[in-house]
Amino acid sequence: MTTTASTALTASTAPIEPTAPHASMRLRELVFGAACAAAVRAAARLGVADALEDTPSTAEDLAAAVKTDARALRRMLRALACYGIFTEDADGRFAHTDMSRLLREDDPHSLRYIALWCTEPWTWAAWPRLDTAVRTGGSVFGELYGKEFFTYLHEDAEESAHVFNRAMTTSSMQSARDVAELLDLTGASTVADIGGGQGHVLASLLEKNPGLKGTLFDLPGVVEKADPRLREGGALADRVSIVPGDCRRALPVDADVYVIKNILEWDDDSTARTLRNVVGSARPGARVIVIENLVDDSPSMKFTTAMDLLLLLNVGGAKHTKESMTSRMEAAGLVVGEIRPVNSYLHAFESVVPG
Repeated sequence: MTTTASTALTASTAPIEPTAPHASMRLRELVFGAACAAAVRAAARLGVADALEDTPSTAEDLAAAVKTDARALRRMLRALACYGIFTEDADGRFAHTDMSRLLREDDPHSLRYIALWCTEPWTWAAWPRLDTAVRTGGSVFGELYGKEFFTYLHEDAEESAHVFNRAMTTSSMQSARDVAELLDLTGASTVADIGGGQGHVLASLLEKNPGLKGTLFDLPGVVEKADPRLREGGALADRVSIVPGDCRRALPVDADVYVIKNILEWDDDSTARTLRNVVGSARPGARVIVIENLVDDSPSMKFTTAMDLLLLLNVGGAKHTKESMTSRMEAAGLVVGEIRPVNSYLHAFESVVPG
């Protein structure tokens, strides 16, 4: 009896494992993740990275350049430096890091608008309701704003819609060359970019393949702002057809190759209808190449799993695993072949329309 009590007492008062303090502090840091995201957003909106030149600068000089309070700016920069976004030297001057340069508007790999998009005002209202989304398995956006996400974005949040368009343009431009390098379109005469936005991927494919003709298909308000290379008077205009429409409703496009990049993240019904419409429009033997971020087998999983949760909140959508994407393509009637990485955050699913 004494031994049992002694054992229980010893167990309850046993020293904390050496890893516990680290785990405790790490969890504290994570629950304050909003502070880091807010600081990145503020730095992007204030243009701090653009104001900082190649030589280190004091917080006072930077504050004068971006018209902020010097003490408050130094506090924000100190917080960002903890995450490797800017660095502070022994003299209290701040300098660029690889990450802080990505917040510059003029950097060729700029993530400024991606950073702004992921921290738009509506996101701060949606994240605390993640438990509700997990319980129901659906979006919380309608409950918050009384409208479907994209309707709200374009009717009530003009600035956020602008940020979204810039972010998608940035992302598409940066991945377009990778897609063009990956895809071998030898033997194809026509390619269609479905839900292709402003057509950066299509333009890159046409530039790489001089004998190819292409079709850009997306919503009317999107294609009217197509890449200048594709519009009348552009270098590729005589090889391009721009067709407005909604691929979830109909797809009146005939091509040898269909490229569908980063649009199959909606609810399952919208994804299924899009894939069925492609199969219904395509001739037997046509190639269908689906390009998506994945939440498995990828070095970008922290990013893609976070985006997966944001999609659940705003549209009830989801990022895919290899298995879930393959199953949806096969359910639409496609014969799926090779799956290849495009870059560190995209994979391409090759498939054909059966005869």
